[in-house]
Amino acid sequence: MTRPLILASGSAIRATLLTNAAIPFTVQVPRIDEEAIKASLLAEEARPRDIADTLAEMKARKVADKAPGARVLACDQVLSHDGRLLSKPATPEEAEAQILSLSGQRHTLNSAAVMYDEARPIWRHVGMVHLTMAQLDPAYVTGYVRRNWDSIRHAVGAYKLEEEGVRLFTKIDGDYFNVLGMPLLELLAFLADRGDIDR
Repeated sequence: MTRPLILASGSAIRATLLTNAAIPFTVQVPRIDEEAIKASLLAEEARPRDIADTLAEMKARKVADKAPGARVLACDQVLSHDGRLLSKPATPEEAEAQILSLSGQRHTLNSAAVMYDEARPIWRHVGMVHLTMAQLDPAYVTGYVRRNWDSIRHAVGAYKLEEEGVRLFTKIDGDYFNVLGMPLLELLAFLADRGDIDR
């Protein structure tokens, strides 16, 4: 990288993706009221992809405002199913209910990323993935949540594909990195096109 990057996210998996791709960065976690912003956008009948994009931009702007000379990358992910959005579960019971509501059905993840440079947006991308969940046994779901609660409480839909959550699915249409919460291939292409990384 020709210049340092700030990742505006507390997500361990996003940090791991950048580390594994040999992209140097530091972390600054933005503080925004995601639920209030989401509720406002839903009231305006915004599409899920636009909600993900707006949340990512607000996070990037929040950090960029405090570090105007920095390059800032922020991401957000929105899960939509049957006309509604799911958020991170607040309790194990809510996690079970979310998973069971998705059981045997198809849902969509919108994975947005926005990059700011010199306090203005210079790149954005929203990747979309369609996931089909298996018809799940409620007893398995209860055990799954109990075993994985400390991890899945931080995930929309109450699953992580890179962990035991992969067993919940029968089909995934789209880029695996988008499921993990970052359109990594598109980000790397952008950085390469600008000459920020070698290929």
